[in-house]
Amino acid sequence: MRPMRVGIAQVNPTVGDIRGNTGKIVQSIDQAKSLGVDLLVLPELAITGYPPEDLLLKQQFIRRNRESLDKIIEHSSDIAVVVGFVDSNSDVYNAAAVIYDRQLVGVYHKFYLPNYGVFDENRYFQAGRECPVFVLYGVGIGITICEDMWYEAGPAIVQAYAGATVLVNISASPYHAGRGLFRERMFATRASDSAAIVIHSNLVGGQDELVFDGNSLIIDERGELIARGKQFEEDFVVADLDVEAVLRSHLHNPRRRKDAPWIKKKLEDATRIEVSSELASTVKPPLPPRRVERVDELTEIYQALVLGTRDYVRKNGFEKVVIGLSGGIDSSLVATIATDALGAGNVIGVSSPSRYSSSGSKSDAEALARNLGMEFKVIPIEKAFSSYLEALAEPFKDTQPDITEENIQARIRGNILFALSNKFGWLVLACSNKSETATGYTTLYGDMAGGFIPLKDVPKTLVLELAKYKNRQAGREVIPPAILTKAPSAELRPNQKDTDTLPSYEILDPILKAYVEDDATVDQIIAMGFDRDMVTGIARMVDQSEYKRRQAAPGIRISPRDFGRDRRLPITNRFREETWTSSS
Repeated sequence: MRPMRVGIAQVNPTVGDIRGNTGKIVQSIDQAKSLGVDLLVLPELAITGYPPEDLLLKQQFIRRNRESLDKIIEHSSDIAVVVGFVDSNSDVYNAAAVIYDRQLVGVYHKFYLPNYGVFDENRYFQAGRECPVFVLYGVGIGITICEDMWYEAGPAIVQAYAGATVLVNISASPYHAGRGLFRERMFATRASDSAAIVIHSNLVGGQDELVFDGNSLIIDERGELIARGKQFEEDFVVADLDVEAVLRSHLHNPRRRKDAPWIKKKLEDATRIEVSSELASTVKPPLPPRRVERVDELTEIYQALVLGTRDYVRKNGFEKVVIGLSGGIDSSLVATIATDALGAGNVIGVSSPSRYSSSGSKSDAEALARNLGMEFKVIPIEKAFSSYLEALAEPFKDTQPDITEENIQARIRGNILFALSNKFGWLVLACSNKSETATGYTTLYGDMAGGFIPLKDVPKTLVLELAKYKNRQAGREVIPPAILTKAPSAELRPNQKDTDTLPSYEILDPILKAYVEDDATVDQIIAMGFDRDMVTGIARMVDQSEYKRRQAAPGIRISPRDFGRDRRLPITNRFREETWTSSS
């Protein structure tokens, strides 16, 4: 038997754009045919995009998805294709279609429906129950969908013991820092445990808060990498698989001759579907597999932010974005991300100085815009601020200036940005970071105002690391050095510093990670060596700021637990963690 040539089309679909997504799939099939691919694998729900959410409650959406599958089937002459779609009868299923030579030869329904974190699949889908092995070209092929293969005792191991030498996993596995490496190690373990080749086809692209990193994989039966797709880019991965070598390895694998009782029982669920008997004898020039090297974690995060920003802007029909440039590090990083995502000609920076803005901040904002080649506007807020103070003089008499006057300035700036957005159709990018969003150290309808928040899940200490990374990556000081070294300040009152209200970010961010991402208790965080009063104060700030976070624009998820889908707390809520500490 000659090697079986497989292809992975790592596509970037748009949720709901069934026609456009189908066009990408058809183009991928044409490319596969031109390369002599025998089996083409596309990602989970490639026809509809992922996650379709409540679009799955619309019958017309499901019907159009099925009509598009028929078009794909019609286009699939002389090739086998596995593609994700929504199947339905009396129930709705997250499904994989197995197509061969213009025939739908079988459908696999996803077994394990994730219902945690960012996932809500139990809300929409019925779980699958059948565990087929498709015999394509005389080769046993098992099909699974994303979560199915994360379980050691899932359907893939059953398919392998039922004769599958190739395990295909189609996925829409969203990115967070460290996820790609963990995923690769997990698939290598599944391959070696099953003594089967694993083909993992993952989505790429941004969808609202989520970013899918691609990084599709082909791993041999020993758990060794054959090929790896690009990260954060569309890609087409091709490899020739020596399936006979897998069969030979089975003869020397004593573990396969000691079937565990649970596998013997589950084998009753496995069925074999004969599709085609053998590969065509045509000899094909060998194609060396391509192993794209993984990038380091900081590069991963930056690329995720760029892709997530680009796709949110473009997929929602915007051409340009506008950013309030304060001369601080957050807006500077957002500007660099936006120019990398969209091109400098599509990014407008606006400086809105007030009586409290330092000369350094004003010149730093201008220098940043010049370095990036973006359009730069200066719209002072002093007249508007003075008008507000005059209008409020009577109701505010006999009171002292406080945070009220500070927030007025932030909201004037937000109004200016949205006036530009309304007039010119630009999307406003807000510049809040995760540390500020967590503690509520941000102004509702002020610096929170925006249609998208690229740094929403990026803590302040990581903002600084990413800014330094950008300068290293560019080989020049794109972000002026003064921005990297100045003390963080909102500049809404004389000599203001963030540390007037918050501990230093080097102390704050580990506390926030423990409390927000790891669900550590106040006592557990104190036991890590932090001051009790500081920890209880921060916990109180986090708890009391839920109403602000609920009103924030979407932003890119880069951590295992963001402030979007991952963490769902009631706004009206009297439970306070700090009131239940051991000292209470």
